[in-house]
Amino acid sequence: MKPRPYTESVLVVDDTEFMARVLADMLTGAGYRVLVALGGPEALKVYERELPDVVTLDVVMPGMDGIQVLRLLREIDPACRVIMVSAVGHEARVLEAVQLGARNYVLKPVDKDKLLGAVRRALDEY
Repeated sequence: MKPRPYTESVLVVDDTEFMARVLADMLTGAGYRVLVALGGPEALKVYERELPDVVTLDVVMPGMDGIQVLRLLREIDPACRVIMVSAVGHEARVLEAVQLGARNYVLKPVDKDKLLGAVRRALDEY
């Protein structure tokens, strides 16, 4: 897939630096401006400061999990566009996130085309 000169920004939230880097590289390669937060508290600070167009949010994180972060993001910005990132076996948590307003989800290991498609669909909703 040829990179496009997008101006949209994506906040990648994952407690694992390796996974955050993998997702960030996929998105950067597609032309997005990428911000990274290694956990919930940092994600909330970055979101308020940068107001990214889309957030990819890990479901399972220590301390503040993805569901808690999603709830707080929706308080900050009810229109925030969030895509949950989850391992197989966490379907109930993903369903809860969708009911709370997450736009979509992708499963780990993350397929680049599925991630980019989910981000594009979230951006195209408005």
